[in-house]
Amino acid sequence: MSGNNFLKGAAVLGTAGLIVKIIGAIYRIPLTNLIGTEGIGYFQPAYQVYNLLLVISLAGFPTAVARLVSEKMALENPQGAHQIFRLSMRVILVVSVVSSLTVLIFAKTIAQAIGYPGTYYSLLGLVPALMIVPIMSVYRGYFQGMQNMMPTALSQVLEQLVRFAVGLSLAYVLAASSLQKAAGGASFGASAGGIAGFIFILFIYSRHRKTIYDRIDNAANNIEEESGRVLKKLLAIAIPITLGASIVPLMGLIDAKLVSMRLAQIGYSNIEATDLYGQLSGTAQTFINFPQVFSIAIAMSLVPSISNAYTRRDRDALNQTTDLGMRTSFIIGLPSAFGLYILAEPIIKLFYPALGPDKHKSVGQLLAILAISVVFLTVVQSLTAILQAVDKQRIPVKNLAIGAIVKIIMTYILVGIPYLNVKGAALSTIAAYMTAAVLNYWDINKYTEVKVRLFNIAFRPLMASAIMGVVVYAIYHVGSGFIGVKLSALMAIAGGVSVYFIALPLTGTINREDTALLPKGEKLYKIMNKLRLMK
Repeated sequence: MSGNNFLKGAAVLGTAGLIVKIIGAIYRIPLTNLIGTEGIGYFQPAYQVYNLLLVISLAGFPTAVARLVSEKMALENPQGAHQIFRLSMRVILVVSVVSSLTVLIFAKTIAQAIGYPGTYYSLLGLVPALMIVPIMSVYRGYFQGMQNMMPTALSQVLEQLVRFAVGLSLAYVLAASSLQKAAGGASFGASAGGIAGFIFILFIYSRHRKTIYDRIDNAANNIEEESGRVLKKLLAIAIPITLGASIVPLMGLIDAKLVSMRLAQIGYSNIEATDLYGQLSGTAQTFINFPQVFSIAIAMSLVPSISNAYTRRDRDALNQTTDLGMRTSFIIGLPSAFGLYILAEPIIKLFYPALGPDKHKSVGQLLAILAISVVFLTVVQSLTAILQAVDKQRIPVKNLAIGAIVKIIMTYILVGIPYLNVKGAALSTIAAYMTAAVLNYWDINKYTEVKVRLFNIAFRPLMASAIMGVVVYAIYHVGSGFIGVKLSALMAIAGGVSVYFIALPLTGTINREDTALLPKGEKLYKIMNKLRLMK
């Protein structure tokens, strides 16, 4: 995959991801105002269980499928690529049936075990999603391996739209009954969305089937390997990635349990603990998900791109794509961290007016702490993708596991301090991702041919982000005394975005070569050059 295709792939997934996150944020706003942070506290722990089981069911296989399909297509072997798709589907079908039945049968036991008994209905609402979403992911991985990101992007948007409509409607209807049932209705939205997304991507595949088989018939290098050997290759990639991807939701699940347990030990009731956990994971965390939209898109596009260059032994393309991917991660992560930190409480006031002044302050403090973790998280995602693409899948698993251990220890200690309480869990998140990022960086430079010059890559985006941060701070603090908190926060966000896009070329963070990779890039360069923005 060329740098042009890499950026286009990232742009397609990033745009879809942005739409998905915007819909998700809009969904969380009326949902939180409808069922409050206590209701979100019933909703969110079920999602931690769901995310863990979903990761176990599917995390490694879409990446493995994308990577192996990309390799087969680079070798002009579409029949081998389709064989990988068929075998993956059989494995995923078995795993998805097992995971969905497990939750259906043991929902009450799971809810009790994680320390939030009120999540029972939310767990039941997610059972169909555990069956459908993993199967859909294999189709997405197949299309991504062929460097076609559009089916994934469109199905993600449709999935989220249906989730929004169904989940919010059910929560509204069931809110009069109980917060627990309302949270369950909101959870079922994910199942409804998964079913809609699956039907859509199945339709897209049926439309492409003739083209796929024509390509196979006309290819000169078609080779099908022995099924056991192909399955072994798939598992060799998928299992380490699944283990690594399981660490984050497992960390979230352990976090939920530890927060509940430690808050109880320092005197909080079960409802108070549920409320505080809802503030952390269901309210503050929502805004941390926005920059992840693009960083995940970058990581997903990096895997087939770097894998293609690695297979061809093209060291120049390998390092060029790696540098571009890492620089793009910093271009996204750094300004997001600055903006969320500076405007933490105003953002909460703006989007969650129903929470009231006390919760505006407490959730704002949580968001400010979590904002710092954004930089490390975006870096971890890109470095992990690089390691996965060059046959070093086990390294990020080990490093993220070490980060998870750091988080567990720090959460246990810090949440038990009455002054910190749930803020201790947010602080431990920073430590976890910082640990994993440092270890990934060290191991890439030590064990691979890829050389990541982290300081050189990060310096200019840091300058542009700092300029933006000063402007955001000034606009908000000057404006809030005259036009109020909400309007000044909106003006600060708009001003920050505008200044950042000007600062990017002025600081040399992006150059003519970068703009050439964008759609209409040459025209963009001419405009910037005329305005004397481009160095």
